[in-house]
Amino acid sequence: MDKKKRIGRYIKSSVVGGESYNAYIPTPLPPIPAIDMDSLYPLLDQASTALGRLDGMSMVLPDSSLFLYMYVRKEAVLSSQIEGTQSSLSDLLLFETEELPGVPIDDVTEVSCYVSAMYYGLERLNELPLSLRLIREIHAKLMDNARGGNKQPGEFRTSQNWIGGTRPGNAGFVPPPPEQLMACLDNFEKFLHDEKNKLPALVKAALAHVQFETIHPFLDGNGRLGRLLITFILCMEGVLNQPLLYLSLYLKTNRQAYYDHLQSVRETGDWEAWIEFFLRGIIDTSNQATQTAKSILALFDKDSSQIEQSGKSTAGVLKIFSYLQRNPITNTGKIRDVIGVSLPTVLRSMKILGELGITKEITGKERHKIFAYSEYLEILNKGTEPLKY
Repeated sequence: MDKKKRIGRYIKSSVVGGESYNAYIPTPLPPIPAIDMDSLYPLLDQASTALGRLDGMSMVLPDSSLFLYMYVRKEAVLSSQIEGTQSSLSDLLLFETEELPGVPIDDVTEVSCYVSAMYYGLERLNELPLSLRLIREIHAKLMDNARGGNKQPGEFRTSQNWIGGTRPGNAGFVPPPPEQLMACLDNFEKFLHDEKNKLPALVKAALAHVQFETIHPFLDGNGRLGRLLITFILCMEGVLNQPLLYLSLYLKTNRQAYYDHLQSVRETGDWEAWIEFFLRGIIDTSNQATQTAKSILALFDKDSSQIEQSGKSTAGVLKIFSYLQRNPITNTGKIRDVIGVSLPTVLRSMKILGELGITKEITGKERHKIFAYSEYLEILNKGTEPLKY
């Protein structure tokens, strides 16, 4: 197979001041020659099985929306960390409780916008196909923050961007110039909608992700949106009933290999090596998410039994325990307002939960105390330590 035919072309462009550079125009999808599926079927079978097991978990969870609620937030933190934010899951949860996080507020606002963009995209997929219009709408939500306001939120770029380096002339990679952008995007949209194309959904998602990152159609937010597209495609194609699969932890852990594969596709046309890496990520991530769901279920069962056996399972304690499963970092005022019990009831109940070792006060202050459902947070926090640069 001559994979060189899949390699895009470079065109010479120049910037103000006359410096010239080479910008890359990818060939349209699907690749020609066609993907060698024979080498990928064993991994594809494993990935489909792991994904099916994860999707099945959403059927047995007593409240799948609760798992999704926390998992979406974990993904938002991880995907944003790849782009350089230092926000942790605890920072995001503090921010949502209207408490100050331990990192710059812009970092955590950026992560919060990712959560909004994800929910918005999933909701809109019920009404619209995955299209350039929808991608622009999701981008507007993603960039609705202090840092993104001057980066043309919701608009495809009209100027040259680049990856690595200080300017196009010394960059590691330069995506298509603005005058070629819409032609690349039109081809990309045709691929998303091409019903004659019978590629498996996982392979389609793998191809679309690299193509989107290569086109890099926005001034900012391309990486985060490109990772969101994976989940949107799998939901659109009916592979997932619930949007439970997010690859950011795998891509964060293997980020150099990830960047190398993106560049290798552009330089060698070796889509198969990228798809193999991607499918291993699907297997790894699905298995981890399934295990996380089981660990959370086991923890809730253990703590629920502990409350019952303590002889202190009043209506107030049980209500607050249920609330903590969705809000593992909170304060007494928030509990009182949301679940509608008196402050003395909240204080008594939190004292009981603290004595049982379920919650911990995390500020050490006498006033404005913040409580954490610590074991639950430990399970969720795995892998979300900020990257060191």
